[in-house]
Amino acid sequence: MSLKRNFSAGLLSSLWAALLGLAVVPLYLKYLGIEAYGLIGFFATTQALLQLLDLGLSPTINREVARASSSGDMHEAQDLLHTLEIVFWVTAAVIVIGIVALSPAISGHWLQSKGLPQETVTHALMLMGLVVACRWPVGLYMGALMGMQKIALSSTISAAATTLSSIGAIVILAFVSQTIEAFFIWQASIGILYALFVRWVAWREMGPETDTSQFRMATLKKVWRFSAGMSGVAITGIILMQLDKVMLSRLLSLEDFGRYMLAVVTAGSLYILLTPLFNAIYPRMAALVSSGEIEKLADLYKTGTRLFLAVLFPIAIMMAVFSEDLLYLWTQDRELARSSALVVSLFLMGTSLNGVMHFPYALQLAYGETRLPLIINAILIIIMVPMTIYLAMSYGAAGGAGSWALLNCIYLLVGTWLTHRTLLKGAGTKWLLGDVLLPLFIAVMAGGAGALAQKYEFQPYIELGIGMVLIGISFTITVMISPRLRATMRNMRSKGIVGVNPI
Repeated sequence: MSLKRNFSAGLLSSLWAALLGLAVVPLYLKYLGIEAYGLIGFFATTQALLQLLDLGLSPTINREVARASSSGDMHEAQDLLHTLEIVFWVTAAVIVIGIVALSPAISGHWLQSKGLPQETVTHALMLMGLVVACRWPVGLYMGALMGMQKIALSSTISAAATTLSSIGAIVILAFVSQTIEAFFIWQASIGILYALFVRWVAWREMGPETDTSQFRMATLKKVWRFSAGMSGVAITGIILMQLDKVMLSRLLSLEDFGRYMLAVVTAGSLYILLTPLFNAIYPRMAALVSSGEIEKLADLYKTGTRLFLAVLFPIAIMMAVFSEDLLYLWTQDRELARSSALVVSLFLMGTSLNGVMHFPYALQLAYGETRLPLIINAILIIIMVPMTIYLAMSYGAAGGAGSWALLNCIYLLVGTWLTHRTLLKGAGTKWLLGDVLLPLFIAVMAGGAGALAQKYEFQPYIELGIGMVLIGISFTITVMISPRLRATMRNMRSKGIVGVNPI
């Protein structure tokens, strides 16, 4: 399977999942209401947090299967998969038992529901635990498929499961029952079918289980050190990305938390760009570090940053400027759009700054520096907790989103300083001023023009059209004043976007 085809399949799957996720939100709001949507947001946060229990085992199976595939001897990989799937299915049982047991306490003392009866919230939480447990082993089998370079196959399965769970939920809500319990029953049904099917596919591709396949503690011991190293950064990263939602689910009413999660979903659309970006630049950086081509690495780092931010910043800022129009066209709810616009705008700004740091993070991992992201994440977590609590208690959901924006400003400054004390020494200030702040300044100027256009009170479609034009203008200006970007664009036109060198 070619690298180009695998990358394209992964990109298309991510794009489809993101677009489908955005498309179903207005229907969820229509059939369930903002409070029940807050429960769906709490479910997403819970599922992400429980990835802490993975302990790096999913990436470990990916690595070990890849190594076995290259040697042609799959026996050890089969033993490892059989051992780990026992661990994962037992963990799934513990998850569902734990969440069911805690559901009454969470509904009564943590979540603050005004319109939904506590009994309904409790039942939804119990079903939520079942959904999380059903989906839990999927990551293991997907890791095995990716280790065998079956990315197109795994992407197709993932896209199909996403489609069934999302479209099927809408059908259930529209024609069967407009309740949050019905929503989670459907999700649990698809979750168990998804896990069983991907298990069957993984074993089919790897080869059938043999009579000698059994749980082996020695197999776990072989991979434990690597798994623990991989899990350190992942654990702090998950805490950093999800802790605000956990705290706000307690500090805010369920209605306001629903607005906050609407902002999370909106800003999450930027990851359509961010995820494929990281998947492209990280292996390229790692290869340049391995070959000792530091000059080319520095050029990729600088030029790639400016080119990417020439696209990311204008999109994020225009979405923020026209957030109320965007939300109204999306949800068809004027009051919800008005009350959520500031929250969405602030969260978009924070996420765009977080996206900038994909480049230093990829550089850190390319050099094998896991200590740096651990230190940075720890610093940010310490800052996040009191800042989020104070701002949320003072300003509600907007305070929570403002905390996310401020945290990522700190991340940009502290992360750049710490990274370039060790890696590409001396490049940090020039990178920050020239390759980050220059595209940001141009995008902010374009955003100011968009804000002025709003004074004329055009129709929402016209205002979004103005925003798209300003995105193009901002990108063009950034490229025109950057000789390296002009050369990159010429390269792209001559070779096609896949062949471009910087990214």
